[in-house]
Amino acid sequence: MSVPPPERTTIGLDQHLAGALAYLFTIISGVILLMVEQENRFVRFHAFQSVFTFVGVAVVAIMLGSLPVIGWLTWVPSVIAATALWAFLMYKALMGERYKLPFIGDWAEQQLR
Repeated sequence: MSVPPPERTTIGLDQHLAGALAYLFTIISGVILLMVEQENRFVRFHAFQSVFTFVGVAVVAIMLGSLPVIGWLTWVPSVIAATALWAFLMYKALMGERYKLPFIGDWAEQQLR
């Protein structure tokens, strides 16, 4: 299966690169791209998914961090999992895929309507 050639965004980047950049600085880059990119649905989808995903990651990290022993034991695996998810989502966007995470991807897609 071949990926269609990327389109340009209103900010002048190719959409695959802009989609990957939506994840680069997690919530911050997602919000910035949502503010500056008003047209490209591929980029906006990844920006919404980035914001929703990493807000969820932050909430889970705060909740786990508040647990005395369990939080400490799960901190390293949680950081590894969040980093792997971050890299995976950036890779998928860079390859031109509109990869949807369960629940969050559907929610991000609904925001495009």
